[in-house]
Amino acid sequence: MARPGFWDDQARARQTVQALATAKARLERFDDLTRRAGDALALAELASEEADPSIAAELRQELGRLRRDVRHLELETLLNGPYDRHSAILALHAGAGGTDAQDWVEMLYRMYIRWAEDHGYRLEVLDMVEGEEAGLKSVTLLVEGDNAYGFLRAERGVHRLVRHSPFDYSARRHTSFASVDVIPDLPEDGEIEIDPEDLRVDTFRASGAGGQHVNKTSSAVRLTHLPTGIVVTCQNERSQHANRETAMRILKARLLKLREEEREKELAQLRGEHREIAWGSQIRSYVFDPYTLVKDHRTGVEVGNIRAVMDGELDPFIYSFLEAERSRVHQGGTPPGGGHGGGPRPG
Repeated sequence: MARPGFWDDQARARQTVQALATAKARLERFDDLTRRAGDALALAELASEEADPSIAAELRQELGRLRRDVRHLELETLLNGPYDRHSAILALHAGAGGTDAQDWVEMLYRMYIRWAEDHGYRLEVLDMVEGEEAGLKSVTLLVEGDNAYGFLRAERGVHRLVRHSPFDYSARRHTSFASVDVIPDLPEDGEIEIDPEDLRVDTFRASGAGGQHVNKTSSAVRLTHLPTGIVVTCQNERSQHANRETAMRILKARLLKLREEEREKELAQLRGEHREIAWGSQIRSYVFDPYTLVKDHRTGVEVGNIRAVMDGELDPFIYSFLEAERSRVHQGGTPPGGGHGGGPRPG
């Protein structure tokens, strides 16, 4: 950074500084884990000498925390994408299944909140549309923190729920679908520029649950990008200005995703590959009845403790996805789920 001319290219210089900060933070966490491992070893020796149950219990708790933190650091080494270190914008949408699908969106919303909180990420609801009877039609979250996008992009796609419906008087088994879309949260000086002439801005009154808390002013904002037809709405901020700023961030991220998808299509054509985009196919199934199982169809990972998964224990799926992606890239193939693309809104 002290080299002459380093700051001439501001964008490149900022990227280098950020990459250095990320590497330093990772090394600091490694050093901390090494120190904690040494402390745990000393505690194990003390427990064997003292035969004190309370020391043994403390050691078990610390070993559990160490195992979790080592796994998280190990996962980070798999994140090499250009936007992996960014925060993430996570959008959930109900698909086929009616009220059950909307309830499913709310269940997934809770699942991702638990995962994010367990990993120390900050959360902000950017937009939420509630269902008429129950659940959520859609919800958009900002998951803020290092590598949030790198981890959560493994969740992009259609998620399928199989259970006995609580909304069916006959308690029949229902299958419902919801989509999870994940895009990186770009900085203000990001590489996506939007011509104001390509943008249509509509304002309307925001409303809360069940039609309550209706705004007296038109603070909600809907942005339509005319060349692509992408539409973004935001109504959770208190002012029209704040809603417009948030909607612009989401729009830029969606345009970036579209550009990445177009690049991948071009590369696929050059390689002579014919990849079908299966808009209705699920990446993961969650079966509550007649047995309990969560299965990821891209990697084959299965977890029988569905309650733990719904409480945010998603790392086995994320880890396996990233491992499979790395293996495919090394072999020159397509990552599971199509790399940066994928994740349609079903129904």
